[in-house]
Amino acid sequence: MGAPFAPRGPLPDADLRSASLIDADDVAALLSEMGYPCETRDAAQRIDTILADDRQALVVARVDGVVRGLIALDFMYYLPLDTTTCRITALVVSAEAQGRGLGRQLLREAERRARTAGAARLELTSGSQRLDAHEFYKACGYSDGTLRFIKRLGAA
Repeated sequence: MGAPFAPRGPLPDADLRSASLIDADDVAALLSEMGYPCETRDAAQRIDTILADDRQALVVARVDGVVRGLIALDFMYYLPLDTTTCRITALVVSAEAQGRGLGRQLLREAERRARTAGAARLELTSGSQRLDAHEFYKACGYSDGTLRFIKRLGAA
């Protein structure tokens, strides 16, 4: 039996690149698959927002010509450590590509970009219901960091 969260089948290295407006339909589909319903028009606006902010990045992963995953990054100043922190705000791998190493490739790309930007650490949050994701992150070297509290100020 293989190790938990080890790739279960062959997957060529993905073509990882910064997203552009032409990726709006794929971004919308991936966000919807993650449980955040999104129309192509809305995804285009979100991509445009990220492209206009040099402290944000959105990377898409194409495998065999099809976008199968994405990772969104937010680079922010972190007062307690007097340094930059890179926060992963979204990580999605399509159901067809899960378990084949694409999530690990996206996390490595996030680490590469974070180091290049001078970030001292990489962090992410994950819904308490996403137990499989938590195990995946631990298998990739992430540890429990904090308890997150949220107060909703609107519909989001």
